[in-house]
Formats: sequence, structure tokens, C-alpha cells
Amino acid sequence: MAKFLPEMKKTHTILVPDMLPVHFQLLIGILKSYGYHCELLRTSSRAVVDEGLKNVHNDTCYPALLVIGQFMEALKSGRYDPDKTALLITQTGGGCRASNYIHLLRKALEEQFPQVPVISLNFSGLEKDPKSGWQMTPVIFMKFLYAVLYGDLLMQISNQCRPYEQKPGMTDKVLHRWQVRLERAFQSTTFMNTKLVYRRILEDFAAIPRRARNKVRVGIVGEIYVKYSPLANNHLEEFLLQEGCEPVIPSLLEFVMYCAASTAVDGKLYHFFDKQVLFNGLGYQAIYAMQKQQIEAIRKHGVFDPPHDFEHLRKCADRYINQGVSMGEGWLITAEMAALVESGTENIICTQPFGCLPNHIVAKGMMRVIKNAYPHANITAIDYDPGATRVNQENRVKLMLANARKPE
Repeated sequence: MAKFLPEMKKTHTILVPDMLPVHFQLLIGILKSYGYHCELLRTSSRAVVDEGLKNVHNDTCYPALLVIGQFMEALKSGRYDPDKTALLITQTGGGCRASNYIHLLRKALEEQFPQVPVISLNFSGLEKDPKSGWQMTPVIFMKFLYAVLYGDLLMQISNQCRPYEQKPGMTDKVLHRWQVRLERAFQSTTFMNTKLVYRRILEDFAAIPRRARNKVRVGIVGEIYVKYSPLANNHLEEFLLQEGCEPVIPSLLEFVMYCAASTAVDGKLYHFFDKQVLFNGLGYQAIYAMQKQQIEAIRKHGVFDPPHDFEHLRKCADRYINQGVSMGEGWLITAEMAALVESGTENIICTQPFGCLPNHIVAKGMMRVIKNAYPHANITAIDYDPGATRVNQENRVKLMLANARKPE
């Protein structure tokens, strides 16, 4: 198993799988300032799926197949020198198979590219190696957290502008401009002045000439990779825009806080208290305070809808499911569906990898409960796997949109 050594920092290109294009571009910019040369993979051809099927058992979940397939396609494409390439993959540390992607990837590399090292990006103590050339320092961690906050803001307000822009492409121009500005901001301490940065971002997007906001709003929830990744959900956001809808996507910070809160909930349920419970509890309080500040900034500006308050999400979950259900995305999916319907987004697509047990229980299994509580809720589950055709998935979405209601 090849390791990422300190001297490789200067010589190697680190490939990053595509999941959250806006957020990951900010994260890559932060790593660039520390001497890491990273590149976000954007490949979405059938070759990615084919490589995944060659290197991963088809009973393994679709996200693992796509992530590994995207890496293998890149290494075989000739675009990169395998002797000067490393791969970066995230690990949640939970019970989901996502924590095992790295082992599947290393197995595939051992047979074809044994010289390519794999770097684990995790915050749960996995893959510890003090001699590694990859180190997650407290400063980088803090910058990553702010990047998630800014990435969420850019993602959500751009989705509130793009369907209504009078001049096509204006939203993406403003979005790109702020990605560049934030990359520079992370090279100093400017990024910490969130009140100023939030206000300027909101003002820039609000200045985009737009039509009245009256389109059908469609929420996208589900398994974290399929929910966010254009590769995994067959560019669902773009399709909804083409169909005259406004995509509404929950923030990544909600998942971060969900992971932190779940540790404290487990401690309470199973009667234990350790350093992990303590640190996650303190971390949760700090992150929640940051989310409240962002929500307040958006409300004060008065033009865009803020993300859901996480404590409100927890209350939504408590009506239908116990917070101890924390495998995969757990109770968070149920809470997001309820919160979306409550806030006027009654049309919801639940994206899930075929065979993802947690998703089928907490998403498809809870849809009837949500519909009973909110009779106007229009929810459909879409399965994503190598055998599912894009046409079939889009037809399912069109059927859902046929019953969609515009916000009142």
C-alpha cells in the first residue's frame, strides 16, 4: 500500500472526487495555499460507471462504485501520470459502507496502480499516520468549516437566483467571482469577518436582475453523495431547471451538525461519556452558533430564504423518529422532508442509491408518515444504480411534477 510521503506534496497532483462542486472548489483553494496541488474530477461519462463495475462488486452501494470508478477512469485516461498522482477520499467513520470505500479503492489500486497513494480526509481519527505528508491541522480544519458555511450560502442563494435570472449565466458569473474572492480571503484572516462577507455576497446576488419568484420549488434530499453529486443524480438540478422548477437543496452544514449531535445522543442512550462525546458536544455548540449567525444575516438582508435552523430540524425529527436512528443519514432525511414541507417546499425528491438500507428505512419508509401529517406533500423516491436509465429517472420526476403545486 503506497503512502503519501512529505516529499510528494511538491511533486504529486491530488485528485478529488466530484460531490459538491461549489464547496469542494473552496476546499481545494484552501489546500492550494498550503502547497497541495489538488484537482476536482468532473468526468461524468459512462466510462466512470463501467470502471466502477469492473473494480467494485455491484452489490456495493452506488456512491462507492462512482467514486472509485471516477478515480480509475482518471488514472487510465492518460491525463495524469500515475507515478505523480495521489487520491483523496472522505471517510465519515460511521457504520455506513462509506467508511469502507477507501479499502475497496486500495484493493483496486493494488492490482493496477500500486504506486498511487490514497489520502483519507476524516475528522474521526481514522487513518492516523504521523509520518504522512498529509496532515489535517487545526487551522486547516477551521478554514474547512468556514468553507462549508460559505459554500452552503453560495449554493443556496444561487439556486434561488438561477431559475429567475433575466440574463442567463449571470448567477454563475457572480458565483464564480465569489469563489475566486473567497480563495483569496482564506489566504489571510479576512474569511473570519463573516458578517461583512455574508452581507457582500447577499448584496451581489440580490443585484442580479430577476423575474418574480413564482416557480415550483422542488426539494432534494437523500443519501449525501447522490443528493449533491451531479454525477450520481444525473444532473438532477439542471433537469429541474429545464423543467421550469426551483431546486431547493439542504445545506451541507446540517450533515456536519448531525454527525456531531449523534455522538452526544449515543452517549445519552447508551449511558457513556468520553472525550469524543465531550468534544463533539462542544463542537456542535460552536457550529450551531455559526449557523445561527448566518441565518440571522440572511433574514436581516431580507431577500433570500435562510437554511433550516438545526435545532428546529431536531424537533421535526422528534415528531416521527428517534434521534438514535443515526446510521447513514438517519433521522436527518426525515427531518429535512418535514422542514421543507413546513416551509412551503411541498414537492420533494428523495434520492437514494438502490439497496441503501438506511435510506430506504428513514426516507422511503417515512414518506407515508410525512404525507399523513402534511396531506399536500408531494414526495417521490428515485433509485440510482448502474442499471437505472436516466430516461426512466427523469420520467419519474416528470410524473411527480405533474402533481406539483406552486408555493402560495
